[in-house]
Amino acid sequence: MRKTLYLKFILAYILFAFFGFFTVATFVSRLTYEYCLRQTSRELYHEATRIADTYAVDLYNSDISLETVQNQMESLSYFMDTEIWIINPSGRLIVNSADAPDPEKEVIVERFDPTVTQKNYYTRGKFFDSFEEDRLSVLAPIINNYKTRGYVIIHKSAAQIDENANSMLNISYMMLIVILLLSLIILIFFTEFVYKPLRKIIEATEQYASGNMHYELPVEGEDEMGYLAASLGYMAKTMATFEDDQKKFIANVSHDFRSPLTSIRGFLEAMLDGTIPPEMHEHYLGVVLNETDRLTKLTNSLLTLNNLNTKGMLLQMTDWNINDVIRKVAASFEQVCLRKEIRIRLILSGEILYVHADEEKIQQVLYNLVDNAIKFSSRQSEIEIETTEKGGKVFVSVRDNGIGIPKDDQNQIWERFYKSDHSRGKDKKGTGLGLSIVREIIRAHGENISLVSTPGAGSKFTFTLKRSELNDELDDDDPMYKDIIQDII
Repeated sequence: MRKTLYLKFILAYILFAFFGFFTVATFVSRLTYEYCLRQTSRELYHEATRIADTYAVDLYNSDISLETVQNQMESLSYFMDTEIWIINPSGRLIVNSADAPDPEKEVIVERFDPTVTQKNYYTRGKFFDSFEEDRLSVLAPIINNYKTRGYVIIHKSAAQIDENANSMLNISYMMLIVILLLSLIILIFFTEFVYKPLRKIIEATEQYASGNMHYELPVEGEDEMGYLAASLGYMAKTMATFEDDQKKFIANVSHDFRSPLTSIRGFLEAMLDGTIPPEMHEHYLGVVLNETDRLTKLTNSLLTLNNLNTKGMLLQMTDWNINDVIRKVAASFEQVCLRKEIRIRLILSGEILYVHADEEKIQQVLYNLVDNAIKFSSRQSEIEIETTEKGGKVFVSVRDNGIGIPKDDQNQIWERFYKSDHSRGKDKKGTGLGLSIVREIIRAHGENISLVSTPGAGSKFTFTLKRSELNDELDDDDPMYKDIIQDII
């Protein structure tokens, strides 16, 4: 295809020209000649009939002299560029516009047969060897008293008819040449707007196939070629980004696995070779156990993230009380909060607030958000979890008073394994996957999650869920459904 598509188009153009000339030279030429022959014979027959009904009948009725008829035929013959005869049924020539017959010398057309025209009123040939060259001869009978007295015959040179046909045929050739020249415009447009962009696209695909995803495709336009080029460029950029993310992903996974494995190996070798005394084994075995927990958590997070994709995630959508789940998640962090002297405050929209979502996965979202809030909160601080209703949506927010997230890092925290420089010192056991899992789950529900953060003042994560219709069946006047503020820890 790389070298033959254009050649095929050129070959098609050459074949079009060849068959065009072949058609004109054969079919069109024959049709043109037949048209000229019929048209000329029709005109001559019309004139021959008029002469037969006027001059010839008057001549046979002796109403006009032979000399007068001869003079009239000579004039008509000159005007029509023909030769006019008046002949009797036996073949005797009475009037000849080209040469007046001698009354004392009889001129006979040998073997004259008026049926020579058969079903037509004309014939082509030498007319019973009367001429050296072919003539178109038209016969019109002279009828007088219901009898055929003779015939008016008009002869015209066949070469003139051929010349007229060739003139018309030349017009056909000229029209064909004009059409071929105009069709070159199509070839030029095809070259400029189809073939050349297509060549650039092919070159780009070869570059992409060789691994050069950063190759710039120089095709612009708003037509299909431009759209195709833009789509390929977008695909290449996407693949380049994916490739970079994949390399980054592998590097991060390798680093996060290598660090605890190195620690585990180092402590175990130290205990085996006696560097660490036996009385310290229990302490360092605890460290090793913590490192294995970290590896387990990282592995589970990777498996979870691999299964969480917006197209293939299976959600168990039910109606359930989000406020009750929030209380349970907050209570699960009681021991951690007590050690850091952190208080969790709930600002809930009543005791009951139904949402339509996957309870297990949203519980995981809440767990990850609260876990992050505790990790990056300072001692003796407060974490707020709030639920509100608006426009058919339930808004759930988790706010801490921790270190906050720098503005440059806020768009990157959702990436896998990403950790800001400020968080690395505090998040010793973090995998960098928690927020990626949170975003994938929320997206799978068709909802959104947002972040508002100020460095040194804390962060606030807010996500939405679909409000359940079961809330409409609740009694709004019941105190149980009024807003409540509750300190869990």
